[in-house]
Amino acid sequence: MNKITLIAIISGLALGLHAGDWGKAPVPDKTPIEECVDIGGSITSGYMSDFIFQGSRHARDTVWTDVNYTFDSFVPITVGATYYNFTGGNFENGVFDDFLHTYAGFNLGTFAGFDTSFTMHHVFLPEGSGNVVTATSQSVATLGLSRDLGFATLLLSTNYSIGGDGSFAAVPGGGAINGDFSGGWYHSAGLQKSYGLTDNVSLVLETGVGYSDDYWVHYWNSGWAHYYAKASFPIKLNCRATLTPYIGFNGGMDDNIGGFESSDSLGLTGNGAGGGDVFHSGISLNVTF
Repeated sequence: MNKITLIAIISGLALGLHAGDWGKAPVPDKTPIEECVDIGGSITSGYMSDFIFQGSRHARDTVWTDVNYTFDSFVPITVGATYYNFTGGNFENGVFDDFLHTYAGFNLGTFAGFDTSFTMHHVFLPEGSGNVVTATSQSVATLGLSRDLGFATLLLSTNYSIGGDGSFAAVPGGGAINGDFSGGWYHSAGLQKSYGLTDNVSLVLETGVGYSDDYWVHYWNSGWAHYYAKASFPIKLNCRATLTPYIGFNGGMDDNIGGFESSDSLGLTGNGAGGGDVFHSGISLNVTF
């Protein structure tokens, strides 16, 4: 075999490796980039103008960080913790300065067309509860349901207040209310729809309503607690990071009346601990790993 023939054979093999079959375009390698393969972890930090929990505003100017990890087992389990620091004050006399929320969520699969989850929550006040509220911890069980309706996703949840370690809560202006936070229910129903604006930017709209049945956040009153609307704009920065600004509105209802009616140091409108009409906004950065 002469040199010219050997060169021709090598050249043909090289063309075959790079171009595949003759006359066909090269097939791109779709193997995921190793740097973007997540192992189940997530870290999110953000700022919110108002800390609104199930229809009640508890603080302003809040910075927060959430860390969680999902174990991919037969029943996927997500465990995590969220720390909130209230830099803008909350309630008159300053009830507390921070808030720690720990949770464990179980993805139970699909039942009757609904994606189902069950989550156990525990919240407590690391620095104590100040001079107004003596309760320092609370546990809640949540059943969550969601279903794609085509035009939007239906979101349903029911929350049961298991109880806490508080004995009573002092009411601004004098007096006290029972601090046994067990036995109450909070239910919510909402619709959510996502629109892709660009390859990296989406618009997510959500609206809904909440109902309280002697639930601890609403201080043992039953009735419609609030309605809400929210628009968020997730911006995908890269394969790991997403920046999400949002704006929202929380409408307090007449039934959202609690033990802190006189707590207007936050400029609340309407009745209740955080009740009233509140426009709010915020921004967060999520990184997966």
